[in-house]
Amino acid sequence: MHGILLLDKPAGMSSNQALQAVRRLYGAEKAGHTGSLDPLATGLLPLCFGEATKIAGLLLGARKAYAAECLLGATTTTADSEGAVLQRRPVPPLDPDVLRQALAGLTGRIVQIPPAHSAIKQGGEPLYRRARRGEAVDVPPREVEVHRFECLGQEGPKLRLYVECGAGTYVRSLVRDLGERLGCGAHLTALRRLWVEPFRDPAMFGLDALRERHAQGGAAALDPLLLPLDAGLAALPAVRLDARGAAALAHGRAVPVAAAPGRCRAYAPDGRLLALGEVGVDGVLRVLRGLSLPPAA
Repeated sequence: MHGILLLDKPAGMSSNQALQAVRRLYGAEKAGHTGSLDPLATGLLPLCFGEATKIAGLLLGARKAYAAECLLGATTTTADSEGAVLQRRPVPPLDPDVLRQALAGLTGRIVQIPPAHSAIKQGGEPLYRRARRGEAVDVPPREVEVHRFECLGQEGPKLRLYVECGAGTYVRSLVRDLGERLGCGAHLTALRRLWVEPFRDPAMFGLDALRERHAQGGAAALDPLLLPLDAGLAALPAVRLDARGAAALAHGRAVPVAAAPGRCRAYAPDGRLLALGEVGVDGVLRVLRGLSLPPAA
């Protein structure tokens, strides 16, 4: 089986736990997800099966959107509500202009320090394991891109936020840093991933719904929920090859094409997706990730 499932991850479960639960339902050998969601978070987690695992890295680096909630006046060890409270501070009356300026200061290309309780690895070990052992964790700053960071509403010390960002951005860190800019501290209390490019209007399936469907019809009942690999590459232009070009590309050879430079999806004459490729300025298509898929129906 080859394809992409748009899972609505439940709260209280790690991304890998969610992946393994769905993998077992499908009976899939090869499976991977496209970017971790914290256990606290819900929402879109694209899962890749079979040959789709070869394009998981492309989705991992894609633009994403989140709805978030935070509580002002308290910081925690994890920058979210799952950690112990480190400090409480009074929350001043929020001037709308001050809030807008604080949000604007965390928008664009910014330098961010990820939380110590994160899946980032140092020396092959996730930082959260070291943090849980009480070890001092030195987290290096990283440059990330935040396209939009907006406040959708306020109820007392609670803010509702909207975030659009690039790969590697931690919403927990954005909330933590927003609290510092406002002078009172803050931590994340809820997070939902709304979309991941190119899935801007995703039809997601919850784990309970998948289990119920599986109970009624087995793995075969889940197959129609899988999106083809093309769906994950929808933002890229298509290059359609003749039989000779397709045969060459299938063996990893470069092929001259009449296409603009840049990444693309390459197809055989029978409609089969052959590869994620890249056309150079020399007009030659080269394979980035070759795919072994059956002919299109």
